[in-house]
Amino acid sequence: MKNIAVIGSGKIGYAIARFLADTDDYRVTVADNSAASLARYDAEQHIATQILDVTKSEQCQGFISGKDAVISACSFDLNRIIAESALATGVSYFDLTEDVKTTRYIFGLSKKCQVNQVFVPQCGLAPGFISILTHALCEKFEALDTVKMRVGALPMYPSNMMMYNLTWSTDGLINEYCNPCDAIVDGNLLKVLPLEGLETFSLDGKDYEAFNTSGGLGTLCETFQGKVNNLNYKTVRYKGHQYLMRFLVNELELKNRRVILKDVLETSVPITRQDVVLVFSAVSGTRKGRHEQMSDARKIYHQDVLGEHWSSIQLTTASAICAVVDLFFEGKLPNKGFVKQEQVSLVQFLENRFGHYFESKL
Repeated sequence: MKNIAVIGSGKIGYAIARFLADTDDYRVTVADNSAASLARYDAEQHIATQILDVTKSEQCQGFISGKDAVISACSFDLNRIIAESALATGVSYFDLTEDVKTTRYIFGLSKKCQVNQVFVPQCGLAPGFISILTHALCEKFEALDTVKMRVGALPMYPSNMMMYNLTWSTDGLINEYCNPCDAIVDGNLLKVLPLEGLETFSLDGKDYEAFNTSGGLGTLCETFQGKVNNLNYKTVRYKGHQYLMRFLVNELELKNRRVILKDVLETSVPITRQDVVLVFSAVSGTRKGRHEQMSDARKIYHQDVLGEHWSSIQLTTASAICAVVDLFFEGKLPNKGFVKQEQVSLVQFLENRFGHYFESKL
């Protein structure tokens, strides 16, 4: 039985702990600075809990020391100290971060890691599964031309002008809407503006819009630089959302006052657990001597698992990182250093007991 530390007991951290502990293959201990958040666990779930101030290195190292792996389900700004603690204690590290700077910092740490120690950031939905899916499509081509990735966590019943409900971390959402975005344009690795590049498309009989957001493509730009003409990632929303967010972020300049933007969103935009995750990837290039395009589209809905109702963003994010952790301990991933999401086999991921939630295709 593997001994796993989960730091952060929000919606995603709770789901990760439940999924892992339910297998009886993992002994899970969850740490958080909130006793109220930890109170949701009961004895029947076989999950230990501990109060932890993760900002204090000694406490963090003491908590994860002796564990087989630590999973950060915290906000991206706490991941550096958790990764540093993992390095100091020789514990393998996994996270969900969409923050580009944090990932690059963790890459630097990984160069100092011990044998049988890995650093695997970006293990969620986007970044995460979308990179695994897209890389698998790209492998079917002899030469690549254009790679498009589109992901959205959407309310099933939008009823406000923004056509949106909060489904996950507000800090992460703001990060994606305000930070520069990586892309490859005409063969050049560039930074493009968030909330720009607006496009509209239809899928499964519904109309959507998509626009640039930061972090969702993970490390694919570095992986495919020099091998593809155009590569980009965009977030999917219902029509009209981008216009209002550009007003808040750019016109009112709340990108420079993110605390205010967070308060506005969390005060005015309701949370929903009735959501759907849309994942779409399209790759064009040369295949068997011809110019072809291959696409993959999936929808994952909110559902009941383990006697509880989970939003689709909870389900997809938690199951994705659990699948990657599983594959690592099964010896199906590299056993030292920095591991990119695109190094995960799509076939093995979908066959995994957690990854199977992504099997449904349109």
